[in-house]
Amino acid sequence: MPTNFILAQVPQTTVSDTVVFSQDSISAIQSAAQEVQAELSVWDLCLKGGFIMIPLAILLIVSIYIFIERYLVIRKAQSEDATFMQRIKDYICNGEIDSAKNLCRKNGSPYGRLILKGISRIGRPMNDVLVAIENTGNLEIANLGKGLPWLATTAAGAPMLGFLGTVIGMVEAFFALASAGSSANIGVLAGGIYEALVTTVAGLAVGIVALFAYNVLVARINGVMKLLEGKTMEFMDLLNEPA
Repeated sequence: MPTNFILAQVPQTTVSDTVVFSQDSISAIQSAAQEVQAELSVWDLCLKGGFIMIPLAILLIVSIYIFIERYLVIRKAQSEDATFMQRIKDYICNGEIDSAKNLCRKNGSPYGRLILKGISRIGRPMNDVLVAIENTGNLEIANLGKGLPWLATTAAGAPMLGFLGTVIGMVEAFFALASAGSSANIGVLAGGIYEALVTTVAGLAVGIVALFAYNVLVARINGVMKLLEGKTMEFMDLLNEPA
């Protein structure tokens, strides 16, 4: 009888209470995790990156502008008139040199200026004509490649700039840890480290964007070079045809 009385005084914990308690705990943990994730936004990380983020942002904006501008110019240079060379051939065979020159000027493409230079040298030795065309082609390719050195420099320099920001941030983090003295904890060091690593991530991102942009433009320019070479060979064959 006394034993039954003692057991009756002990609180009874049912399985359902335990489950409810576990669910409440899980909900609280999830809510806390969501709050932490909401606080860790990209914009906040960029602001915590320090002054190194400013030149990285400038490099990114300029690189994107150069890529879009050069891409449009190169794509226009790659556009080809299928009837252009046939009309040039007809004009030259009929002795209408001025009409052929006007057609080249209206075309306004790199290969149009290339053929215009060749037509202006008709009557001179073939080697002189070819040299004049090649020189004009080199100038056209150089004009298309404006801005590529900037992209190449950004692709190589942005990761280094980001690493510099990380090193500076690490120095500041360890200095803060040392200054904290006996009150130092792992939170002070961890906070400084993750903020310092932001510049490395930003530098790598900018470098990757610039590298891909550079390679895409180089591939496009190589396509224009092949087009110019084809037009040059076609024009020289035209001059070498028997009258």
